[in-house]
Amino acid sequence: MNTFLRFFYEFVSIFFDGVIEVFKGIINGVIQMFNYYDYKEIISNYKGSFKGIEWLFVGLAVAIFVLILVAILLLIFFGIRKILRFRKRKLDQDELLDEIGKLNNQVRDLMQEKKELMAMKVSQLGLNPNEEENSNDNPENPEETPDNSMEEEGNIRFPKLVRIDEEYANYKIKNYNNNFTLEELVDDLRCFAASQLRLYYDASLLRAFIGGLACGKLIILQGISGTGKTSLAYAWGKFVKNDSCVASVQPSWRDKTELLGYFNEFTKKFNESNVLEELYKAGYDDNVHTIILDEMNIARVEYYFAEMLSILEIPQRSEWNIELVTTIWPDDPKRLDKGKLRLPGNLWYIGTINNDDSTFMVTDKVYDRAMPIDINSKIDPFECREQDAIAMNSSYLENLFREALQTHPVSQKSIDLVGQLDDYVIKHFRIAFGNRIMKQLKTFTSVYVACGGDEIEAIDYFLAQKVLRKFEQLNIALIRDEIDVFIKYLDKEVGKGKMKECISFLERLKKTV
Repeated sequence: MNTFLRFFYEFVSIFFDGVIEVFKGIINGVIQMFNYYDYKEIISNYKGSFKGIEWLFVGLAVAIFVLILVAILLLIFFGIRKILRFRKRKLDQDELLDEIGKLNNQVRDLMQEKKELMAMKVSQLGLNPNEEENSNDNPENPEETPDNSMEEEGNIRFPKLVRIDEEYANYKIKNYNNNFTLEELVDDLRCFAASQLRLYYDASLLRAFIGGLACGKLIILQGISGTGKTSLAYAWGKFVKNDSCVASVQPSWRDKTELLGYFNEFTKKFNESNVLEELYKAGYDDNVHTIILDEMNIARVEYYFAEMLSILEIPQRSEWNIELVTTIWPDDPKRLDKGKLRLPGNLWYIGTINNDDSTFMVTDKVYDRAMPIDINSKIDPFECREQDAIAMNSSYLENLFREALQTHPVSQKSIDLVGQLDDYVIKHFRIAFGNRIMKQLKTFTSVYVACGGDEIEAIDYFLAQKVLRKFEQLNIALIRDEIDVFIKYLDKEVGKGKMKECISFLERLKKTV
């Protein structure tokens, strides 16, 4: 055993001796850098040989070295201060989390006290405070059917939705006899926004917007603040004579209940949100409905909207069912089937995004299922004819989308070009796009062309928004040279300057390094 201990001591001493030598070297180096006497001795040795202007150079050399030494000291000072500040900030965050935990506990205690007080109040009225609980067939489930006395009092857990049932009891779907084309739709929307709302949009942006509506039920309007993202969604609602429902996303949103509402165990009613009302109302008619998710990334989109995204991906609309409650009450709304509501096909979701430090990054899961549209510039006011709003059938609009796929299919040349670009991006950047994005590209391009646009222009816009956006996840400093080569490749294969959106995006990406 003694032999092994001697061996182990000599073995590890090699490592620790090296560590000690490293620290000695650093300390000796710092001491040598600031060795005033060596500097003074060298100047003394040469001072007799300096003549005239050489003394000026000596003074400059001394001044430069003094500045370098001062800079080193300042770097060390600020580095230490930054570390200390980071440590302090970390401690402050921990204290804040502890305080939040204590506040949550206090809220739970207060809620419990509130329940006890309400129970005492009920008992003072001569009732059994546990009667409400025991009246259910299943006491563990607060959503079960209440007793007869509560039904007689008209205890309806979806009062707003039931009211909509009453309003639409004798409603018949209206046919507005629309006869416009997609190109006319873009022009009418542009002139309506300009003449009625004093909102000005470029035709290419509106083509992209209509193309986005054709691609799916979720559009994301993103860009710098103040460029008209929310106003575009607002103008669309006004244009189709059906005001958009605005849902202002809050930082606390964590699941679908924040968006749709939730069952309140205390009141035995469902807290119905405006979004839920719009969803329910849209199921009765064939109008175009819009829900605006204002500042949708102020909370994590994949938290509160994930279930909606998954449902909207199902090919059969008859299966677009979202669960609101787990049980059935006799007075539930008519369109609620076993606690589930079918999402209407005539409703679109338009989210607005501001990309800044106060928001969360939108994940690929969301972007792949949506059509992002950049709005980063304002259009100067222009003169346009007067245009009134148009009552529009959703079925007619979607029929125009289907016709565009037939009358303006993407050319085989463009499909081959997209395939080549896909191969190039995979080879040089390790990024690819799947069948979903390819299907969206064909739909977007056909509708964009039917709106009066150019095929290459549509493909350029779509690739910039849906594919090249993935480059933001890469280390730009490492692929900077590859980006320059890629730009030259686009000019060579497609035509110089034809892929304006892609090249503009790549140029902006390079500036972020």
